[in-house]
Amino acid sequence: MGDDSEWMKLPIDQKCEHKVWKARLNGYEEALKLFQRIEDEKSPEWGKYLGLLKKFVTDSNAVAQLKGLEAALAYVEKAHLAGKTSGEVVSGVVSKVFNQPKARAKELGSDICLMYIEIERAEVVQDELIKGLDNKNPKIVVTCIETLRKALSEFGSKIITLKPVVKVLPKQFESREKAVRDEAKLLSVEIYKWIRDALRPPLQGINSVQLKELEEEWVKLPTTAPKQSRFLRSQQALKAKFEQQQAAGGDEADGDNDEEPAPQVDPYELLEPVEILSKLPKDFYDKIEAKKWQERKEALEALETLAKNPKLENGDYGDLVRALKKVIGKDANVMLVTLAAKCLAGLAAGLRKKFGTYAGHVVPTILEKFKEKKPQVVQALQEAIDAVFLTTTLQNISEDVLGVMDNKNPSIKQQASLFLARSFRHCTQATLPKSMLKAFCPAFLKQVNDSAPEVRDAAYEALGTAMKVVGEKAVNPFLADLDKLKLDKVRLGLYLLCFFIILQSGGPPKKGKSASALSAKGKKVPETKEFIETELSIEVCEEKSAAVLPASCMQLLDSANWKERLASMEEFQKAVEQMDKNEMPCQALVRMLAKKPGWKETNFQVMQMKLHIVGLIAQKGSFSKTSAFVVLDGLVDKIGDVKCGGKAKEGLTATAEACSLPWTAEQVVSMVFAQKNPKNQAETLNWLSNAMKEFGFTGINVKGFINNVKTALGATNPAVRTAAITLLGVMYLYMGAPLRMFFEDEKPALLKQIDDEFEKMQGQSPPAAFRGTKKGGAEEDGEEADEQEEDGGGAPDIMDLLPRTDVSDKITQDMVDKMADKNWKIRKEGLDEVAAVISEAKFIQPSIGELPMALKGRLNDSNKILVRNGLSICFSPGYWTLKQHVKSLGMPIITVLGDSKTNVRAAAMTTLQAWVEQTGMKDWLEGEDLSEELKRENPFLRQEVLGWLAEKLPTMRTVPSDLMLCVPYLFICLEDRNGDVRKKAQDALPTFMMHLGYEKMLKATGKLKPASKEPVSALLEKARAVMPAKPAPPPGKAGAAKSSSNGAPTAKSGWLGVLGKKAPVTKAKDEEDRSGVIFILVPNGKEQRIKEEKGLKVLKWNFQTPRDEYVDQLKTQMSTCFARWLQEELFHASDFQRQVKAIGVMGERMEDELEGTVSCLDLILKWFTLRFFETNSTVLMKVLEYLKQLFPTLSRENYHLNEYEASSFIPYLILKVGESKDVVRKDVRAILTMLCKVYPASKVFPFLMDGTKSKNSKQRAECLEELGCLIENYGMNVCQPTPAKSLKEIAVHIGDRDNSVRNAALNTVVAVYNVCGDQVYKLIGNLSEKEMSMLEERVKRSAKKTTTAAPPPNRQAAERERPQRDHPSNPNATFMRKPAQQPQEEVPNKLKIMYRTYRIQARAQNAEREHSHPSIPKEFQLDLDMIENDHTRVSELPDLVQHKLEELLEPIMMPEPKIRSVSPHFDDLHNSTASTINFVISQVASGDINTSIQALAQIDEVLRQEDKADAMSGHIDQFLIATFMQLRLIYNTHMADDRLDKKDIFKLYSCIIGNMLSLFSMESLAREASMGVLKDLMHGLITLMLDARVEDIEDGQQLIRSVNLLVVRVLEKSDQTNILSALLVLLQDSLTTSSGSPMFSELVMKCLWRMIRLLPETINSINLDRILLDVHNFMKVFPKEKLKQLKSDVPHRTLKTLLHTLCKLTGGKILDHMSMIENRNESELEAHLRRVVKHSGNFSGMKSDRGSEKGQDDRMSKAKVSDILSEIFKKIGSKENTKEGLTELYEYKQKYSDADLEPFLRNTSQFFQSYVERGLRMIESEREGKGRIQPTSTGNNPCDVSLSVPVIPQHGLDSGSVPLNGEEMKPAVYYERLKILRQRQGLENNSRTRPTTSLLSKPSVASSTDMLQSKLSQLKESRESHFQQEQSHSHSPTRSSSPAANLDDLKKRLERIKSNRQ
Repeated sequence: MGDDSEWMKLPIDQKCEHKVWKARLNGYEEALKLFQRIEDEKSPEWGKYLGLLKKFVTDSNAVAQLKGLEAALAYVEKAHLAGKTSGEVVSGVVSKVFNQPKARAKELGSDICLMYIEIERAEVVQDELIKGLDNKNPKIVVTCIETLRKALSEFGSKIITLKPVVKVLPKQFESREKAVRDEAKLLSVEIYKWIRDALRPPLQGINSVQLKELEEEWVKLPTTAPKQSRFLRSQQALKAKFEQQQAAGGDEADGDNDEEPAPQVDPYELLEPVEILSKLPKDFYDKIEAKKWQERKEALEALETLAKNPKLENGDYGDLVRALKKVIGKDANVMLVTLAAKCLAGLAAGLRKKFGTYAGHVVPTILEKFKEKKPQVVQALQEAIDAVFLTTTLQNISEDVLGVMDNKNPSIKQQASLFLARSFRHCTQATLPKSMLKAFCPAFLKQVNDSAPEVRDAAYEALGTAMKVVGEKAVNPFLADLDKLKLDKVRLGLYLLCFFIILQSGGPPKKGKSASALSAKGKKVPETKEFIETELSIEVCEEKSAAVLPASCMQLLDSANWKERLASMEEFQKAVEQMDKNEMPCQALVRMLAKKPGWKETNFQVMQMKLHIVGLIAQKGSFSKTSAFVVLDGLVDKIGDVKCGGKAKEGLTATAEACSLPWTAEQVVSMVFAQKNPKNQAETLNWLSNAMKEFGFTGINVKGFINNVKTALGATNPAVRTAAITLLGVMYLYMGAPLRMFFEDEKPALLKQIDDEFEKMQGQSPPAAFRGTKKGGAEEDGEEADEQEEDGGGAPDIMDLLPRTDVSDKITQDMVDKMADKNWKIRKEGLDEVAAVISEAKFIQPSIGELPMALKGRLNDSNKILVRNGLSICFSPGYWTLKQHVKSLGMPIITVLGDSKTNVRAAAMTTLQAWVEQTGMKDWLEGEDLSEELKRENPFLRQEVLGWLAEKLPTMRTVPSDLMLCVPYLFICLEDRNGDVRKKAQDALPTFMMHLGYEKMLKATGKLKPASKEPVSALLEKARAVMPAKPAPPPGKAGAAKSSSNGAPTAKSGWLGVLGKKAPVTKAKDEEDRSGVIFILVPNGKEQRIKEEKGLKVLKWNFQTPRDEYVDQLKTQMSTCFARWLQEELFHASDFQRQVKAIGVMGERMEDELEGTVSCLDLILKWFTLRFFETNSTVLMKVLEYLKQLFPTLSRENYHLNEYEASSFIPYLILKVGESKDVVRKDVRAILTMLCKVYPASKVFPFLMDGTKSKNSKQRAECLEELGCLIENYGMNVCQPTPAKSLKEIAVHIGDRDNSVRNAALNTVVAVYNVCGDQVYKLIGNLSEKEMSMLEERVKRSAKKTTTAAPPPNRQAAERERPQRDHPSNPNATFMRKPAQQPQEEVPNKLKIMYRTYRIQARAQNAEREHSHPSIPKEFQLDLDMIENDHTRVSELPDLVQHKLEELLEPIMMPEPKIRSVSPHFDDLHNSTASTINFVISQVASGDINTSIQALAQIDEVLRQEDKADAMSGHIDQFLIATFMQLRLIYNTHMADDRLDKKDIFKLYSCIIGNMLSLFSMESLAREASMGVLKDLMHGLITLMLDARVEDIEDGQQLIRSVNLLVVRVLEKSDQTNILSALLVLLQDSLTTSSGSPMFSELVMKCLWRMIRLLPETINSINLDRILLDVHNFMKVFPKEKLKQLKSDVPHRTLKTLLHTLCKLTGGKILDHMSMIENRNESELEAHLRRVVKHSGNFSGMKSDRGSEKGQDDRMSKAKVSDILSEIFKKIGSKENTKEGLTELYEYKQKYSDADLEPFLRNTSQFFQSYVERGLRMIESEREGKGRIQPTSTGNNPCDVSLSVPVIPQHGLDSGSVPLNGEEMKPAVYYERLKILRQRQGLENNSRTRPTTSLLSKPSVASSTDMLQSKLSQLKESRESHFQQEQSHSHSPTRSSSPAANLDDLKKRLERIKSNRQ
């Protein structure tokens, strides 16, 4: 009992897993009670038992297990988490419960399984139960079968998938256990209830006795279909309906049963496929071609046995089909033909849709074989062709069938018609569209008149079947020419067919409707029968005319007096005008008009009246083609007449309205080209061009026109040729590019004229037809258009018009055999021959024999060249009729997308796109072929196919249901190992969902593995949010449906009536819908669109004319972020007023929805670009009005267009700048002006440059004018990519043919002249003499205008009425310009007040300043008067006063060493505010060199005064940023600008370096520089030192030396932590960047070596924590192994030296400075430091041994010494390594002072020995470090560093620094400067080679120039002596024994040299 008391205290969940069974039993009981109490299915209590549930059902104790099963059942029923346990629990139930002897346990286990099915886990349960059928324990098997039966009985076949169950069912009948067999029998009976006879085929293999027993049981079953009695949790609505039916009573339920037929299950789906290809006899192909018919029979019989399998495994049956085809087509033995046909039928039936690939190859052969009359052969062939038809579509084989309908053999014609009749029975209205009827009906009508009665009867049957399928009204229009007797026979065929169907179905349907009734139900289509009348005799006509015309009119019709005839015509006209339509005898009247003189009338007035009356009769009466024949001849004859031509054209138009344009045009063209009158021919073609625009292109017989147009193109009369070309241009609007294919054989000159005409029509859309649009016809046309669109578009219709060549006889068997040869060269030869045949034929008929199968083999060729050749043959959209070859050739093209080579995949994708463009997507998605391709585990194939589907599916309105077959493989691709495949699958997921639906795809995840289901479901949910909307149906379709449904009496009144009635309702609904926002904010929507376009996931917005795919793409993108009604209005096809109103709404709500407008701005601008290509001026003006409102609003909000928005809009806006209307051009120019406020003018410039290349002269002129305005307003920096290149392109237009373009180009160049003067002549390049004279004349004229009359401040505004622009007066000062983004009154007055105070204080000290510096003008003052008084430019930066730069070059005066006072401006500046310093610093980065120099000079004035320099405190980072920005500007822009004088650039460099030297001489200011700024500064300085272009500047070497000195200052004076950190980061960046120069990294490392050597002095001021953090980050990016992989080991050694030095200086404390490193394990730093610290500890303990070790090291073996010295002297003798060798020799001598060099120098020349000794002395002098000379500035030249800084030793960075105050100046400085000047004037013989750019040697200092070293050695003693004298005698009067003794002489020489330079 003690034990019991212990477990009784435990919680329930612990009891349930206790080792004592009683404890577990108690736990299960309590758990059951707990589960029954919990009401909340999401209670946290459920989670405690989630992992215990399997133990509940698998308990080893039978008693406890029973209670555990009860608890588990309660858990599964109530817990929402239960679904997660389905797999393990059901598995446990099967293995541990179903084998129990207790029935209660089995019952509970079965209930648990059924409960899991109820909570949506049917797939898992079914899988586990089917696995249980393989268990060896028969008890388990029996219970599993029983549970499956219960599940099927309760849940039905929709929930329980029967295919896997039926698959394992036959095996259970073979069990030894009777119980298993009995239970299997019961399950079979249950399955039969649900699927009926579909179960028979799978069970045909069981024991016959068992099958007989089953048959007996099946017969006993009721005929009514069973119903689902238990429902899933998601089927609660269905459950409620079921309960309601049960409550209503059994009779009502039975009554409803008829309306809910049982789901049809295809027996084929339940079968397992059989693989037969491998089972064929090995000698099958040999036997089937054997000469003995017995052997052929054996082969076919073996195949027949295999083909009888009802379901066959997919494979390559190409060879087998070819063999059977050959037997059927060529074998003389009819018995073998019968066998082959049966085999073919078996293959087709077993493969079904998979056989569709081969259908097109065998159908023609079977049809041709119908010439055999033996019944058994015909029957076999019929069965074969019927089976083949079920694997393909009627459209795919239509060409083949139509080809034999005209065959001479009546048997073939009969069987073809009978085949079509049988095929039609399998069709529906959707699969038998009007386009197919239009093709077949003429052939049937021809057979109806055939002499053979069997042919006629077959045709009647086919027509009757077509009527049954699509309805009489759909077929009747094609039977208009059929007489009543024959039409009755067709109807008889229809009735017989219906009777036959009724007999087959066992009686009439209870509630069914005929197909014709169904077809007529949806719409009420009025019959539009053509008015037909017989020809009347002249007597009848006179009699009818006399009844309606006055007697006088009849008498005077043929009078000899023209006036009487005219009077008669007037009476005739009045009578016609007053006649009623029903009373008007049209034929009689026109025959009276044709009565003598008829159309030969000589008086033009009478003739005009006649022609006018013809038009009236055609308009008002029932005008038939019979009547038209009477008048057409006369109308055509007078169409070219000058006086009567207009009336003749009116008469033709009226006739066309009455009889249709296609018929009228065909008659008129044939008549006029039968004449020889060129005037009539030309005018007829002109009339036809205009008529096509008015009537539209529907029904036009293109083939008929083409021949006549070709005749006209060859006419000698130019007017006829011109009219023909104009007509072609109109036809091009409707037909597009394929039209040109008809004329490729024309002469090149004529073809060029045609191309020019087509190019004019590019981008234009055909006008809407407004004539001949009768209601009935419009509806029929609309329906037909819809059908064509669903079938894949109208493009193939135009392609069908092309004349095609039959090449089947040219594609010989020899070619096909070559293409299959083993030798690739022979295969290539075969491909080349085929390509030649197709290329020569151009357009070929679909009958191409064996070619598709042979090409398919080559698309899988191992030789990639042949694959590409095969693709090139397939890529001939005009050559092929592709639709029927989609399966045979199209799918192999998709297979090529899996090729590993990019170019092959690209070729395959190009070919695929070309095919899809012609065939549409529908055929590609039908069947299993596409899913089979995705099934291949090829990442290239999957990503290409999925990307293609993601592009194409959004453009489709409907897709075949077979697309669902691809979904499982799409889910697999979502988890593919390849990232690209996953990405493409995710992109395709929303496009699949838009067609299949979220619910359907989510349900498909049930077949996934549990691990995959959750992530795939999450991706589905994500895709659901971005699922695109389906494309809207064509607008015409909805309109037609509305109008037809109302059945109005006339088209016009009915249409208006419908609109009038529905308008108020629609308006109210629209107002209700439009109350919300119009732009929907999608987070990161625009960024995602940009990303997709960059990644080429969508089409880039770049086109000459917008194609449909661009419009569709824009619609898809707008659907997610535009209100639906707004998008519908914007894309309204027919009513442009809707678009105008939509733009108005966008304008009204712009301010309220500004954020939404910005988020959708790219889409708005893209939509506007589409409107630019349209001709509607109302919409265009509204668009421009909106843009004029939009850009100022964006400017006020400081929004700037990004590159994506600009590139998709600006090029198309510039197209409209060449518009013919002035008002449009003016608005576009205004918009371009506003555009520069939201997009940089420098980026608008290239778009305008592209616009100057247009063929439109107005566009070129306007673009040039706009370029001139940009240059005037923004300066030369706006010219991109460079001013020189841009000006050369502009100058080309000076020679343009158009006068306005020439003037615009000249004006633009003059604008440049006004900015940069005569330099313009260099920029524009070479012009012809004539063009140059024009330019010079224009420049002179502009100069005169400037001098005589002062232009207004903004000349462009005065001359061109352009909107005002804010721009600086200095056009080059582009950095000074700020965009005017705020109104003037909003600008704060703080700056103005500060400047006013500054000005007053400056004036107060003006007198003192003039007195102290009388010789210096106001060089560095700000023009404060201008700043204060210029109220219009407060927001701009004021200009600096222009100082005289020439004074910088005045003779140097010897200054006294004293402190120079600073300008009074800066006294006030520091005391008042820091704003002025900020202002001046901002000008340092100016793009104008002079502005920057002035700003630097003012700052230099402050920096060189110690007492005033503190004013710069707090501005150091700002100043340094401006400085390195200027350095970057010089490097990237100024140095590349050929227009700038390099002396100006040198001055700017000098000022920058001078300022820096002054700044970094003051340690307090230098230490303010932050790490990031120092990094950028060092980057800029090192880049400058490496710039090879500096060498081209005069004194470039001097500049490099000055930079070298500056770098040393920065290293020494900056905050040591910041500079060391900056160098480490800079080194990391330089090593990471692969494009950087290796010299850059080397110089950075030398700076680091310099810093390492300073560490002993600076270690106490360094923040070691920060340094170690930077080293840690460095080592993370570059671990030890990665560093060693670099080309140089110097980075590794540098880092080791730095860490070693730090450890040496700090010891073990270094490890305490790693506090800023969060994760020390990310790098090797800590481990390295510990090793170094440990080593240094050991090393310090061994100090006593160092002496002995050193002694041992010094005593090196002689052999080793000899090797080392030999290597060193080899380096010295090498030109490249001489300096390195000298350095190593010096260090060797330092280390081994007793080394003997004599043996190595003995055999060398005296020059070499002197060279070595001199080199060693130089290195020694450099190492002593006493050669540094203090720089300074003199006099009035604060910026001329080239004079103030002596020749600094470039690498003398070790020398100590000299104090920077003026008292430390030495006379030696002037001596040195004199030498420098002598060298620059050529008075010294020293070479002026550019020094090397290396700063420091790796651990030691490298060499310097010889000249500087010699100077340093001469000055060394004198400077030391002078320094001592200066300390004791600050004003020594004399100096002797030194260069200073001759100071006066030196000063004179210096002044003389300076004066010579000037």
